[in-house]
Amino acid sequence: MPDTLIILTPAFAVNEQENWLPAQSVFIRTLNAMYPELEVVILSFRIPQTPGLRYSWYGNSVVAFGNERRNKLNSILLWRQVWQELKRIRSRRKILGIFSFFCVECAFVGHYFARRYHLKHYIWVLGQDARETNKQVARIRPKPEELIAISDFLIREFQRSHGLRPAYMIPLGINTQLFPLKPGLRSIDILGVGSLSPIKRYDIFIEILAEIVQQNPEVHAVLCGSGSERAKLQALISKHKLERNLRLLGELHHDEVLLLMGQSKLLLHPSEYEGYGMVCAEALYAGAQVISFCQPMDLPIPHWHIVENKEQMKELALDLLRHANLEHSSVLTFEMQESVRQVLRLFGYGSESLS
Repeated sequence: MPDTLIILTPAFAVNEQENWLPAQSVFIRTLNAMYPELEVVILSFRIPQTPGLRYSWYGNSVVAFGNERRNKLNSILLWRQVWQELKRIRSRRKILGIFSFFCVECAFVGHYFARRYHLKHYIWVLGQDARETNKQVARIRPKPEELIAISDFLIREFQRSHGLRPAYMIPLGINTQLFPLKPGLRSIDILGVGSLSPIKRYDIFIEILAEIVQQNPEVHAVLCGSGSERAKLQALISKHKLERNLRLLGELHHDEVLLLMGQSKLLLHPSEYEGYGMVCAEALYAGAQVISFCQPMDLPIPHWHIVENKEQMKELALDLLRHANLEHSSVLTFEMQESVRQVLRLFGYGSESLS
């Protein structure tokens, strides 16, 4: 009987075209390629919003519970349903362990189920879950050795917020095999990629672009993503008369985003909080230079520029765009294959493949 890794997550793509949690999706696909004999079962708590939906995603079994109502009664019902599904899997499969994406309610169920049945359980701390506003941590009561953070920043943030220092740091790498063999012409001056939500602050992206256009009217920018802020951002584009300079492309498939990165000179990432920013790592590998407010790792990363405010972001972007021979060499921060190896090593699996 093959080993089975159970992944618990708040949300997951309903099909192979959707772009939910792209970094975690790349992790799973990389794991599949490296260890095809390992079975993966994904239990998604809230999204897709179709209770009881069972489907295959790139050959992996997915069960959706689809309970979007977040009151106490419905949450307890959801946790019971997941618990029963975990028991059903345990009765039919050889469980390697449970891997929870984010230290939220899925980790709550994973933590106590693993403790009840003496299974290995690890929680990947991926961003917002490290903040002190995350009240689930007190309910979960994880052990430090159960926690894996994806950056130096998140280790410190989790410790500051919750008094626990994650024992492990495993960054989200990129899968270099997903990138085009050759980058395209750098016809896009400034690229933005991310959900159009308040925390990503793409209003700042547009305001910076408006000031850049005053000095360089021919600047061409592209913003990819969907979300609640789209109408607001569209109004801001109209206010600054940027229709000729900026295209909103909406949500694109991951492969299309990587193509655009290979055609871009700069990636501006104005998010106010970022655990690591896989989109930044992908842009670097595609040859774009990156400017952001958040520094995820203690050691500096080539071509990843950290600034403190909007004015500095604007001035640095202008300065870089003035360089006729701006360097676009590929920078590899961390490979997803190594992320997979390190995670599975914790589960005691696949260590023979490590050098």
